Amino acid sequence: MKKTTLLKNYILESEILVMPGAHDALSARIIEHAGFKAVTLGGYSASASLLGKPDLSLLTLTEMVDCYRRVADAVDIPLFADGDTGHGGVLNVRRTVREIEKAGVAGMFIEDQVFPKRCGHMEGKQVIDAQEMAAKIKAAVDARQDQDFMIMARTDALAVNGIDDAIRRANLYQEAGADLIFVEAPTSLEQMRRITGEVAAPCLANNIEQGKTPMLPIDQLQEIGYSVVVFPVAASYAVAKAVMDLMTELKKNGTTNGFLERMVTFEDFNNFLGLNELRSLEKSFAD
Repeated sequence: MKKTTLLKNYILESEILVMPGAHDALSARIIEHAGFKAVTLGGYSASASLLGKPDLSLLTLTEMVDCYRRVADAVDIPLFADGDTGHGGVLNVRRTVREIEKAGVAGMFIEDQVFPKRCGHMEGKQVIDAQEMAAKIKAAVDARQDQDFMIMARTDALAVNGIDDAIRRANLYQEAGADLIFVEAPTSLEQMRRITGEVAAPCLANNIEQGKTPMLPIDQLQEIGYSVVVFPVAASYAVAKAVMDLMTELKKNGTTNGFLERMVTFEDFNNFLGLNELRSLEKSFAD
């Protein structure tokens, strides 16, 4: 089955879909190995991984597409991507969708922030006119080649204009053709229940550690009515903490011996990456 169709089916199932966030091909393979059905990769983690910079629209479309192509090629599960603001107007949105879809991605979202955008849990966000965003959604839906390629609309209006406008925008974007809706950064359980209860489309929840939204367990998010939950930055935060601790150990003691129990072994790492299988494949051509 196509990855696009798999992702669409997972989103429409009664059971909530859990999509951990990767920041590179290795972390995506680890997510797949852990048994998750799908993986996501957003601009926040990509900016940190590729540039060592915060999520401030610094990455170009071509840089993101190159990243997505490598990650999609590394795993057999569907990859859900971040299309930022669509990288411009409606014509730019069309190209963004075409390029991301060609990279092997199964679905993506665009958002209604003013460019340059910022992480949805940062202060100082601004949003474009709702009708302008609706036009972007129409352009995105029209541009996709595979009708199972999922288009999600994200609105950041809650922090700017309040919950009523965020819900109004969410329904407008659904009417424009969005398959999935993401109202970013609700700050209470009451707001989350209003979103799932008043938005006429499957909704995505965003679990950001120490973010603005309550970190609810997966089963509670499903009970509230969410169809998808992402943990987009957890792996990036965990890796950053682990490497910081490792470098502290090395700087202090001049060796990594005290850290070995927190590391995979040389052999296990090579096995995880499929070294033996690739060596066997290499040998089969020589034979």
